[in-house]
Order: sequence, then structure tokens, then C-alpha cells
Amino acid sequence: MTSQPSVPRPDVIVEDDVERGSELEKRYHLFLHDSDDHTYEYVIDMLGGVFGYSKEKAFAIASMIDGHGRGIVETADYETVKKHQDQIHGWGPDPRIPHCRGSLSATIEEAP
Repeated sequence: MTSQPSVPRPDVIVEDDVERGSELEKRYHLFLHDSDDHTYEYVIDMLGGVFGYSKEKAFAIASMIDGHGRGIVETADYETVKKHQDQIHGWGPDPRIPHCRGSLSATIEEAP
């Protein structure tokens, strides 16, 4: 009798399927929005503090946001972008601008 190749049952999770599932996990963009009530220095410090971005990278992101009104600062799983959104919203007002009342705005959108 010849042996039949094993066919996985649909109700059995194979290790490869678990790995493939994590590759297919949804990704989300974290957008930072432009504000006239925050200085470049504030944005650069905040991006460095939250994401560990270098001053050069943070300046490039700040410039893009200033020119386009908003920009992606991170693309990751939902838990990660939500944690960073909370950190951005908790960063506080820009001490360099007396009338600044709070943190920058950051929103989450599902990545295409």
C-alpha cells in the first residue's frame, strides 16, 4: 500500500498558517496634523521622544506636514499606532508659544 500525502484538516491550525496570518495583519497609518500653535522645535522634540527619530528625520517630517497639512509618522499594527497616538496627545502644549493650549493632533487610518 502506498502512503497518501497528508492533507491538513481545515479545523487544524498549521504553524505556517499562524505565521501567514501575522503577515496579513492589518496595518494602520498614524497621521500628524499641522498646527500654527506648535514650533518646529516642539515637533522635532516630540517625534524624537515618541519615536526615537533623529533631528534630521524629524525635521523632514515636520517640513512635509507643514507643507501638506498632515503626514504619516508611522505605519504599524493598531496597538502600536494607538499607543503612539496617546503619547502624542499627552505631550502637552508647546512652551515656546504662550497661547498654545495643548498637544498636536494625531489620527489613525487603516493603511490601503
